[in-house]
Amino acid sequence: METIFGLDESLLSWLKEDIGGGDVTTLALVAPEMETTGIIHAKDTGILAGVDVARRVFELLEPRIFFNTRLEDGVKLTPGTIIAAVHGSARAVLTGERLALNLLQHMSGVATRTHELAAIAAPYGAKLVDTRKTTPGLRLLDKYAVRVGGGANHRLGLYDAILIKDNHIKVAGGIKEALKRAHEFAGHMMKIEIEVESLEGVEEALAGKADAIMLDNMAPEAMAKAVKLIDHRAIVEASGGINEETIEAVAKSGVDVISVGALTHSVKALDISMDVGEIK
Repeated sequence: METIFGLDESLLSWLKEDIGGGDVTTLALVAPEMETTGIIHAKDTGILAGVDVARRVFELLEPRIFFNTRLEDGVKLTPGTIIAAVHGSARAVLTGERLALNLLQHMSGVATRTHELAAIAAPYGAKLVDTRKTTPGLRLLDKYAVRVGGGANHRLGLYDAILIKDNHIKVAGGIKEALKRAHEFAGHMMKIEIEVESLEGVEEALAGKADAIMLDNMAPEAMAKAVKLIDHRAIVEASGGINEETIEAVAKSGVDVISVGALTHSVKALDISMDVGEIK
């Protein structure tokens, strides 16, 4: 995976949260010189993401540890599939197990969910993207996992694009005024997107020259009308409670992008485990 800025700093913080003053169970039971091999394997079906993150957890505990990656991110897992084997200090293997698995399970869950929904939207030309609805501290890992699963990223934070939501519109005094202020503020490299809830809002957004128009909580039939009205003059994004039951109808409406917060904010972790033992 590509290097994630600040990853080591985050991992060290999470290790400290878990270990505190020391892994007392491992310190009590395991001699310092003892070595072992931990076999990381899938107990569920899904898409793998986060192998190198898991590897880095163990390396931060013991630089000389050997992490043998059997599979790369993006591979489909089935129950029993061996993902990696980690060999070295038994204390490091046991102490790092929980954090490594927590991240691997969560990221694989995000990739799996993304893969499922992206596959439904893809035949209609719609791109599936994430949102900022991520657990604090996990955003970059979540967004990486979305890409592994076949999705794409929306803005990374509040700093890389202007997205005018309903509350911004209320504070600014309407769509026209909000877009006017946004254009006055934005440089030539910054895109401006605005959220609308009706066809009247779409017309105002077009008049205000928005680069992208988010159709929020609109029925697929209304979305289709909006797509026709916009007629390629702006990128069209669909958003608002979209799931596996509704995404196909939304994609059929002709929107360019479908954003789904549930890719990251309420995803089910994939079941992945580690057993100490020899590789078979």
